[in-house]
Amino acid sequence: MPEPLDSVAVKPATPGTRPATHEVIVTRGLLRRYRMGDAEILALTGVDLTIDRGEYVAIMGPSGSGKSTLMNVIGCLDQADEGEYWLNGQLVSVMSERRLAGIRNREIGFVFQNFNLLHRATALHNVELPLIYAGIGRRERQERAQESLERVGLSDRMLHRPAELSGGQRQRVAIARALVTGPSILLADEPTGALDSATAAEIMQLFEELHRQGNTLIMVTHDSEVAAHAARQVNLKDGRIEADTSRAEAREDVDHVPEHV
Repeated sequence: MPEPLDSVAVKPATPGTRPATHEVIVTRGLLRRYRMGDAEILALTGVDLTIDRGEYVAIMGPSGSGKSTLMNVIGCLDQADEGEYWLNGQLVSVMSERRLAGIRNREIGFVFQNFNLLHRATALHNVELPLIYAGIGRRERQERAQESLERVGLSDRMLHRPAELSGGQRQRVAIARALVTGPSILLADEPTGALDSATAAEIMQLFEELHRQGNTLIMVTHDSEVAAHAARQVNLKDGRIEADTSRAEAREDVDHVPEHV
């Protein structure tokens, strides 16, 4: 596995213009290097990306394209060596690890392929966890966790443990946990990867409903059928953005393809 370079990350001496209020994510010139043996690997090479509040975006690319690295940077799990990353008006690319931990808990709701639930805890307690870390009192966090589970259609499964739930229900618990803090973005990593096709379709319908409610969704996937549910697709290749297309633009391109005579 590649290791980050030991050299000190190069940060811009003077940050660029503060993003507009409707821009929840802005990256400028992101560059991420890793060392693999004697070789230097450029995982991200000058990535410029802006995502508006309320957008539904799929980040796609084959293995080695940089999509996982970009997800880790957006999720404040890693930092770029160069460039700027603004999240909800905050320049997080210059923050310490301690401040990044706070940003992760407040601003980002994570949804993972394998759910990452506590097996011995009920659905309700699993959803409460981010609020416990945030120091929210018991009564308030239980009320908020219940509301979040109701939003994903699990009002009748709150006291069930993961082993008593289907795969789709477990992912709904994970989504409820991601939503409970009222994050700026919902960041989903291959959210249907562990699900059968019918259950995956249900989860995609839930994501579309959350988008209609005004949530900002960013989904990282290699599956073009899953990505097609998003209103915008960003394709990475060799650490760069190769294409950035909205669903409407994609339909327009198809409409302009001449029919065969």
